[in-house]
Amino acid sequence: MLRRQLLAWPAWLLRGAPGAAGRPVGPLARRGCCSAPGTPEVPLTRERYPVRRLPFSTVSEQDLAAFERIVPGGVVTDPEALQAPNVDWIRTLRGSSKVLLRPRTSEEVSHILRRCHERNLAVNPQGGNTGMVGGSVPVFDEIILSTARMNQVLSFHSVSGILVCQAGCILEELSRYVEERDFIMPLDLGAKGSCHIGGNVATNAGGLRFLRYGSLHGTVLGLEVVLADGTILDCLTSLRKDNTGYDLKQLFIGSEGTLGVITAVSILCPPKPRAVNVAFLGCPGFAEVLQTFSTCKGMLGEILSAFEFMDAVCMQLVGRHLHLASPVQESPFYVLIETSGSNAGHDAEKLGSFLEHALGSGLVTDGTMATDQTKVKMLWALRERITEALSRDGYVYKYDLSLPVERLYDIVTDVRARLGPHAKHVVGYGHLGDGNLHLNVTAEAFSPSLLGALEPHVYEWTARQQGSVSAEHGVGFRKRDVLGYSKPPEALQLMQQLKALLDPKGILNPYKMLPSQA
Repeated sequence: MLRRQLLAWPAWLLRGAPGAAGRPVGPLARRGCCSAPGTPEVPLTRERYPVRRLPFSTVSEQDLAAFERIVPGGVVTDPEALQAPNVDWIRTLRGSSKVLLRPRTSEEVSHILRRCHERNLAVNPQGGNTGMVGGSVPVFDEIILSTARMNQVLSFHSVSGILVCQAGCILEELSRYVEERDFIMPLDLGAKGSCHIGGNVATNAGGLRFLRYGSLHGTVLGLEVVLADGTILDCLTSLRKDNTGYDLKQLFIGSEGTLGVITAVSILCPPKPRAVNVAFLGCPGFAEVLQTFSTCKGMLGEILSAFEFMDAVCMQLVGRHLHLASPVQESPFYVLIETSGSNAGHDAEKLGSFLEHALGSGLVTDGTMATDQTKVKMLWALRERITEALSRDGYVYKYDLSLPVERLYDIVTDVRARLGPHAKHVVGYGHLGDGNLHLNVTAEAFSPSLLGALEPHVYEWTARQQGSVSAEHGVGFRKRDVLGYSKPPEALQLMQQLKALLDPKGILNPYKMLPSQA
């Protein structure tokens, strides 16, 4: 028999813990509450890192006048208004841009880039600025090109589930739009309240639904992109099948704004599941986490939509900094399992059988399950808000790795032993179903010696396992010089050739993606 406590709701779920139902409201809260008054100013990137400004022009009064004609009322030069868009989400990088442009249409983007191309002005495309690798903020004085006002849904087909929208649409608002029409977005992220769909595509964001629906390389059907010289590339098809020549949209998915500025997206949305169940379980060890995943795939099959894991330190930090209590007894590891299907009774029966087996075999020591949407969100908050809790713990060194699933946690143990008392906390969590580990190290403040102990060790360790140094966060500024750990020289050379072909002056998101020697 299934233990009663497995289905019993803890008091914090029933009364609703403060902030437990999702990310906190408000732009500062969505940015991890890092911008509160009294927060130390972030050092300039150019002062912290050995990077040299490339020979781009600087913005003149004539340029500002031209931009004002292109986007009336959409030119921002107020230093106070430019503070936030110059700083990355985890508050470790800061540019010194003096101009932010806010176009509404692809035609306006085209005119802006044509002017910048003629004048050799560097441009930093920016969506919701929720990236983890510094890809969305300037390094020096690049013009920030914001897609925030490009936020219109262009069309939605209720039979095919194909959504066409501008790049500045916020993911959470798109989710709400399609859910009202009985569909869902094929990706879900902790930053969904702030991130833009164009930024998601530009970084090939993975997220919480990757296990079920795959990557954006498969769900994006078409793109509209403005090239560096202002050319509008209209590949905004809504066709599921199109074998006419090169699939050019794939070049821009994951290109991080270095090849072109995505202005519109056509994306395939799956039907909204009629039944969603979430189980939150405690496991005695990582070996049991792996066995639970294998058993889960075998017993839940087609209804399995997410399998996330987190270690005990993650739960401690979520409790300490966000006051979210664990719904299960203390365990070395926790897993969150989501099922999505069309028959509530059928899905609940399958999940119940799996949980009974997992408890009976010792894979799981305790657990709880939710079917009500409010309680489902509360359980997801424990996983989604880990990043926020870490940001409140101090300076965070973040690593987003793809590894063979059986070695996924080994590097956490390795780094914990390597750093010892020099680190405040070393944690591991992520998308076990995708082989994606988020390794995070917190310290009281940035330390060059601690960084030296972490890098290149983490990347070398990953390379020995034939892993990837960036599973879903992208490359950006932070990882451009470690691509060689995951890509052969021939691949890097081809990437550089593509960049030179599409952006010969190098004005689009410079200092990002490609190795600095390029």
